Amino acid sequence: MIKSMTGFGRGEQVNDDRKIVVEIKAVNHRFCDMNVKLPKKLNYFETDIRTCLKEYIQRGKVDVFVTYEDYTKSNVCVKYNKEIATEYVNYLNSMVEDFGLQSDVKPAVIGRFPEVFTLEEQSVDENEIWSHLEGVVREAAEKFVESRVREGENLKKDLLAKLAAMSDIVAYIEEKSPQIIEDYKARLIEKVDELAINTQIDDQRIAAEVTMYADKVCVDEEVVRLRSHIDSTIKILTEGGAVGRKLDFIVQEMNREANTILSKANSLIISDKGIDLKTEIEKVREQIQNIE
Repeated sequence: MIKSMTGFGRGEQVNDDRKIVVEIKAVNHRFCDMNVKLPKKLNYFETDIRTCLKEYIQRGKVDVFVTYEDYTKSNVCVKYNKEIATEYVNYLNSMVEDFGLQSDVKPAVIGRFPEVFTLEEQSVDENEIWSHLEGVVREAAEKFVESRVREGENLKKDLLAKLAAMSDIVAYIEEKSPQIIEDYKARLIEKVDELAINTQIDDQRIAAEVTMYADKVCVDEEVVRLRSHIDSTIKILTEGGAVGRKLDFIVQEMNREANTILSKANSLIISDKGIDLKTEIEKVREQIQNIE
C-alpha cells in the first residue's frame, strides 16, 4: 500500500489515576524529522517514544505532542528543610542578642521563610507509566498510519490516471514520429526538383540525406525508455511500501527523456505533445513529493 506523508493520529487513555493524550501530525519532508514535545515529568521517555514511532514512520516532518495529567492525591509531598530552618533560627537569635530584642521565634514564623517547606513531586514508577504511555503512543501511531494510507490510496489513483495520460501522449509521439521523416523526404525531393531541374540527382544521395536527418530526430530510444519508466512506476505503486524516493528518481529520468524529445522535435505537433508530456510529468512529480 502507498502512504501519504501527511497524516494525523490521536490516542487517549483516561482512568482514575491519570489522563494521557498523544497526538501525531506530519507534513512532507525528504527525511524523517521527528519533533517530540513532552511534559517535563515525562522527558526521560523521549527516546522510547522515538524508537516506538520508527516502527510506523519512515519519512516526513513529524510533530508529536504528549499531555499528561496526574489525578493521584499523593503525587506531591511536603519536604522540611531542617538545615535552612536552623540557619534562620540562628540568625534570628543573633539579632536578638545584637539588638536586645525579645525573642518571638515560633514554628509558624519560621515556616513562612523561603525554602523551609517545599513541595516536591513523588518519585514515579517509570515502568508503570511507560506501560500506559506506550499503549497510547501506539494507538495514535496506528490511527496516524491509517490516515496516511487513506490519503495514499487517493494519491495512487490520481498518479495512475496521470500515468495513463502520459502513456497516451507517448503513443501519439511514437505514431507520428515516422511521418516526420516522410514529410522531410517529400520536402527534400520537392526542393531538389526546384533547384536542379536539369540536373540528375542520385536517389541514393537523397536517401542518405534522409537517413542522416532521421538519426537526428529519431525518438525511438526515448519512447522506449519512457514506456519502461511508466511501467516501472505503475509496478512500484501497485507493490506499495515506502517508495517516494525511488519514484522521485524515476520521474527525474522521465523528465530527461521528455527534454530530449523536445530538443529533437522538428515538428509543431511533436513539440506540442512534448510540452504536454512535460506538464504531466511535473504533475506526477508534485504528487510523488507527498508519498512516504
